[in-house]
Amino acid sequence: MAKALDYESLNENVKKTAYAVRGELYLRASELQKEGKKIIFTNVGNPHALGQKPLTFPRQVVALCQAPFLLDDPNVGLLFPADAIARAKHYLQLTSGGLGAYSDSRGIPGVRKEVAEFIERRDGYPTDPELIFLTDGASKGVMQMLNAIIRNENDGILVPVPQYPLYSAAITLYGGSLVPYYLEEEANWSLDFNNIRQSIASARSKGITVRAMVIINPGNPTGQCLSEANIRELLRFCFLENLVLLADEVYQQNIYQDERPFISARKILFDMGPPLNKEVQLVSFHTVSKGYWGECGQRGGYFEMTNLSPKTVDEIYKVASISLSPNVPGQIFMGLMVNPPKPGDISYFKFEQESKAIMESLRKRAHIMTDGFNSCRNVVCNFTEGAMYSFPQIRLPARAIEAAKSAGKAPDVLYCLKLLEATGISTVPGSGFGQKEGVFHLRTTILPAEEDMPAIMESFKKFNDAFMEEYEDYRGYSRM
Repeated sequence: MAKALDYESLNENVKKTAYAVRGELYLRASELQKEGKKIIFTNVGNPHALGQKPLTFPRQVVALCQAPFLLDDPNVGLLFPADAIARAKHYLQLTSGGLGAYSDSRGIPGVRKEVAEFIERRDGYPTDPELIFLTDGASKGVMQMLNAIIRNENDGILVPVPQYPLYSAAITLYGGSLVPYYLEEEANWSLDFNNIRQSIASARSKGITVRAMVIINPGNPTGQCLSEANIRELLRFCFLENLVLLADEVYQQNIYQDERPFISARKILFDMGPPLNKEVQLVSFHTVSKGYWGECGQRGGYFEMTNLSPKTVDEIYKVASISLSPNVPGQIFMGLMVNPPKPGDISYFKFEQESKAIMESLRKRAHIMTDGFNSCRNVVCNFTEGAMYSFPQIRLPARAIEAAKSAGKAPDVLYCLKLLEATGISTVPGSGFGQKEGVFHLRTTILPAEEDMPAIMESFKKFNDAFMEEYEDYRGYSRM
């Protein structure tokens, strides 16, 4: 008789859940690393793992919060600036017993107030701290909301394709149905509302009730920034179709061009006025893991709810309470991110210097990587306008596609595995994010150190040339 935790007896939703970012490629890369091969892990947006240095001021503040006895040392002022000492005392006073004590299940009230003030500065419209929940990274917030929305397999969530596999994994785990809508690669990964309407109509014809829509802006894995016009149309669409909008805005600091700045869905919603600003249900997500902070391991995030009823908010609070408390150091990092040093503060100049250097370097790396991919045979890549990723299309020869089928693998998985074996570059195949039939991509971060980037792109080009040479004839046409 099978036991409850034997594989055959597991929850089927658990077995069906897939997460490509830590999938076959990552596992093979880890094996090669154990064998002594140098691996460049560009498969996940993990800035500090690829050499980005932490910002000094937030680490100073959290160090003092973690070791409050340092505040009693008469020499503390020799090691820490006065504004870091003052902020550490401020946060410790907000807690119920330091960083080792549980907080409210929604997060520390004082930090939620700082988040609310940040949102008002950003958008020009006030918000209520009671509608802001702090979470262990944005991912936990996304999962909380999907858990609240999905009732059974007949509930559908519109998700952009290519998509970050958190969404497909969580929807599967909670027993819902993913309803894909395709971004238009030829139009720089913009929204195609005809395609979105077709996706909804197709889902409804199968008995699926579409209840929510996800946007990722700036895009992951696609790296685009949505225009204000696109977001306005999106909000009107959600209003007419009675959809909750889940706005994944975790890359809002990561902008590498000036033509399309980040504008939050919330700001545009309020700019549009009634009836939309009173009717459209919106949940927005942010994190300390991205931008020039890159504090992925600290697990700090928040979500803010707009136009949700008090009873719904109470139910979400109840479910959050099951986990007792989001991690408190992550909450302090969030407070520091939304309330950084100001002009005139002792640490302001150094903070600005560090953060600007990171963003300027990321902007350069976005150009180096895009230009590098576009110089390669059978590779085309839209410019990385934002976020942390390039998502080049690899035009695979027919013989490569046949070879992949013979090996029982998706064609882009075969390509990425061969790339890994030849160069040590660990990427994620486009099939892990979803893509149109017969089109192949890979995702790589733009996070390797700026000085390493030319050599990485040269290594990629050398591999790609050899791969295409192997599977094409000398005229560039596939040998069949």
